[in-house]
Amino acid sequence: MAKSKSKNAFYAQSGGVTAVINASACGVLETARKYPKKIGKVYAGRNGIIGALTEDLIDTSKESAAAIKALRHTPSGAFGSCRFKLKSLEQNKAEYQRLIEVFKAHDIGYFFYNGGGDSADTCLKVSQLSETLGYPIQAIHVPKTVDNDLPITDNCPGFGSVAKYIAVSTREASFDVASMAKTSTKVFILEVMGRHAGWIAAAGGLASTPDTEIPIVILFPEVAFDKDKFLAKVDANVKKYGYCTVVVSEGVKSPDGKFLADQGLKDAFGHAQLGGVAPVVAGIIKDGLGLKYHWGVADYLQRAARHIASKSDVDQAYAMGKAAVELAVKGKNSVMPTVERVSSKPYKWKVGVAPLNKVANVEKMMPKDFITDDGFGITAKCRTYLEPLIQGEDYPPYKNGMPQYVRLKNVATKKKLGEFKL
Repeated sequence: MAKSKSKNAFYAQSGGVTAVINASACGVLETARKYPKKIGKVYAGRNGIIGALTEDLIDTSKESAAAIKALRHTPSGAFGSCRFKLKSLEQNKAEYQRLIEVFKAHDIGYFFYNGGGDSADTCLKVSQLSETLGYPIQAIHVPKTVDNDLPITDNCPGFGSVAKYIAVSTREASFDVASMAKTSTKVFILEVMGRHAGWIAAAGGLASTPDTEIPIVILFPEVAFDKDKFLAKVDANVKKYGYCTVVVSEGVKSPDGKFLADQGLKDAFGHAQLGGVAPVVAGIIKDGLGLKYHWGVADYLQRAARHIASKSDVDQAYAMGKAAVELAVKGKNSVMPTVERVSSKPYKWKVGVAPLNKVANVEKMMPKDFITDDGFGITAKCRTYLEPLIQGEDYPPYKNGMPQYVRLKNVATKKKLGEFKL
């Protein structure tokens, strides 16, 4: 019996998950099933690239079409994610040789990696296996990051929904503070994600509109924190409006370049472990102005909030997964599908493509003309960019008042190789 020309595919999720990364998974899996002559089975890595290295593969063919479809409205990573960055070939050749062993053992010819900047770097390295170690593999990166800091693509799937959550939460919390400001809390501080880029913090600025004006002070990682200027701005807002809302990015730095929230801890990538800048800022307000405050940390809530996901974000996340498969079956390698903005008003976009060597290890910061001259707000240009990304609602189905999310069976594929120590 002649061997089929189709090759199996590997798909994995990497880094911090989002409200819509599973929509990309849905796009990959549903589209792959439409090309049975090109793609056989799709194996998902349990917990990202670690699943490939340890041969912990999930057979997605065991999932029903209905379960795969339900991924589109289910948050977080259905197959598990990880923070694990492949070292260079020179530093750790064993990892790459192991990948080839696993790919060969399971007849894998396609590699789809769904993640942000570090994932793009991993995908680029895998795409080069055919040149460096003689194994034919087509590696396509599927963009995802709430930080919105991947280059070339207009925006990143995952960001629009976080932006919507932060914009809505900032408005709602501001209404609360305004109600209590006469005799109680005068300042509310909301801490949001964003290590080097202030895109998520910028979204807080969308809470204030001409018909619903709110005094908001935004602290961006791109702008060095000036305590005196900040206190003067908060004080002026409280005196004018009776209250003030502060949206602070976790990555805000002091003039000496040190993170305000840096407590000396490191994450899995060796980056400073951030989180906890809100109470630092609250302490500055208390000591400097003596005002009563409350603070909150959006943390996982902002990236898991599928109930209030942006429809444009869901649509784009699915489209990136779909496009990744279509690029692969056309023979492309070492590329990433992108979102190309055609117009902002009305909002129109299309799918583009970018070479991975232009994407990996490049961070897209907030442009200077997106931040107001005083460093505490967003400009009209920034608002024009952000507003379309939070447009539209795409509610999950509800039952007894709760959203109905799918949990896959995640049936493991039988291992064919020995153990591999990470």
